[in-house]
Amino acid sequence: MLPDSLKDEPTLSLIDTRFPEAIIEVTQKLNETGLILNPAAVVGVATALKNEFGFERLSSVTAVDWWPKKPRFEVVYHLHSIRNNRRLRLKLRVEEGEEADSVTHIWTTANWYEREVFDLFGISFRNHPNLERIMMPADWEGHPLRKDYPVHGYKYSYAEEA
Repeated sequence: MLPDSLKDEPTLSLIDTRFPEAIIEVTQKLNETGLILNPAAVVGVATALKNEFGFERLSSVTAVDWWPKKPRFEVVYHLHSIRNNRRLRLKLRVEEGEEADSVTHIWTTANWYEREVFDLFGISFRNHPNLERIMMPADWEGHPLRKDYPVHGYKYSYAEEA
């Protein structure tokens, strides 16, 4: 449900009308609109934003670990319409062990970004074509950007030194 102040914004109004269960919350920060979406709606909304509203560029995908809060993670997509000189931020709130749908078939650049989020946060993307580690070695244990990850990793135990 859009706040009254944004009901005249054509992109948001049409998204809200076409996907009535998609938008959980709308934010305005630093002159940029953010949409917190129902995770089940991300593929439909992302497809419409690219194909109908000109957000042809996915400039990044990242995540935030809100541990110990629930849901634990936010997956954050930064969209850019070069033609219209507009930016839009999409967020999905996902719990540990919950998958987000991949958007690689919408923006091919998502392939690398989603792999990075998977590697460093442990968030899986359903239907990703090659979801494997991209930054850490394949046999690495854990996900280093999680807030509960040990500062020195799991491989070291300082108790043994004493």
